[in-house]
Amino acid sequence: GILIFNQAQDTVSNSGMGQAEAQSFNSKFTKYEGTVKGSVAKSLVQEVNASNADDNNVNAGRKITMIGVNATTGGAYKSSTLDTSKSYKVEITDYKDGYVSQITITDASSKN
Repeated sequence: GILIFNQAQDTVSNSGMGQAEAQSFNSKFTKYEGTVKGSVAKSLVQEVNASNADDNNVNAGRKITMIGVNATTGGAYKSSTLDTSKSYKVEITDYKDGYVSQITITDASSKN
């Protein structure tokens, strides 16, 4: 009985750690959701590029795809495609295993 209890306790502890890790990872990107200035959208692109280059994320299969931003041949996204004088709508459009996996950026300047 004690063995089963300990195994169950480990399972509960491990799932809690996974959720906390996912929340920590996702919070780096969810803070950008909504309508943001071009300079903020550029910061998001830099955050995604840094995350995609992090060996820990690469090894865990956590790569974020960005829709609406051009990628270079090396796979990094170009923040230069975003205009600081415009506003952009940032949406988390997909998750994989509880982690952000796709972000869509669209021009929101022409919308009121």
